[in-house]
Amino acid sequence: MKRLIVSLSSILVASTLTLSAADLLSQAKDSGLVPLPKDQAGVDTMLTELGVKFSKFSQEKAELGKKLYFEPRLSKSGLISCNTCHNLGLGGTDGVAAAIGHRWVANPHHLNSPTVYNSVLNSAQFWDGRAGDLADQAKGPIEAEPEMATPAKLAVEKISSLPEYKEEFKKVYGRSGVTFDNIADAIANFERTLLTPSRYDAFLNGDDKALTKAEKEGLQLFLDKGCAACHTGVNLGGSMQAFEVAGKYKFANLGDFKGDANGMVKTPTLRNIAETAPYFHNGAIWDLNEAIKEMGSVQLGINITNAEAKKIATFLKSLSGEKPTITYPQFPISTDKTPKPEL
Repeated sequence: MKRLIVSLSSILVASTLTLSAADLLSQAKDSGLVPLPKDQAGVDTMLTELGVKFSKFSQEKAELGKKLYFEPRLSKSGLISCNTCHNLGLGGTDGVAAAIGHRWVANPHHLNSPTVYNSVLNSAQFWDGRAGDLADQAKGPIEAEPEMATPAKLAVEKISSLPEYKEEFKKVYGRSGVTFDNIADAIANFERTLLTPSRYDAFLNGDDKALTKAEKEGLQLFLDKGCAACHTGVNLGGSMQAFEVAGKYKFANLGDFKGDANGMVKTPTLRNIAETAPYFHNGAIWDLNEAIKEMGSVQLGINITNAEAKKIATFLKSLSGEKPTITYPQFPISTDKTPKPEL
């Protein structure tokens, strides 16, 4: 009889855990958390729901865009590519507080490079949200003097000077060929492929064993504390939100960035957050636990203890996803018509 009671108790405990996982999943979904789409058709659907414009995806566009993403000749110096600040081997970032651009000058506003992974699913691009989609965003750094410093006309001239690129653009884009819009569109199509599904996504898709007990506890605390009020949606971020809602950010004076005209700031995605230090728009905090505690104070007006921050960080580390395999491209050889680099 004693053995039977013990067995029944074990069954009840297991059932409770199962129900608890189901309740947590339901609470997560009710808070707006959703898994990554599983294919490009799913990306289309999600972008439509987000109201983000996009061109028709093709693998040929993505392959061309991959070359351009790594192409240093798109910069005036011939040294900087998209991958310089959004390094695909470093979580899609550069690992420094403020992005370094043309002539090795730090960003004049002391802005940190956001990750490019999963960025296609942001509803806003740039810290101030001035671009609504990846193609529009791709143009900015190429032309910006503190970044790649290449005017659109020069970018087209550089790419057009390389016969292999001209032929590929003609094949992919037809008669329009090499244009600044098409350069940006190709890069955006490549960036669409940079999705990083994680165990967290498996949990949201119904696998209650995908997360450990400690990670589930961290997710529960993340929801209970109200973190999902801003870090929500498929990217747990990526939309424009008010900043310094409840308190003053202790490093607010580092750089002069104040958000958009209404003081709104793009909420950074929490996907792969363990790989993308330093944190905040100005890269002032290097420790994930410290960043969590600062967000509690600044955004929620609450004190998050060291123990609570550690639990939330345990959950956030489950957002580190599987990266797509990227083969570094070989570029066309420069010709006598290729504009020379300017340092």
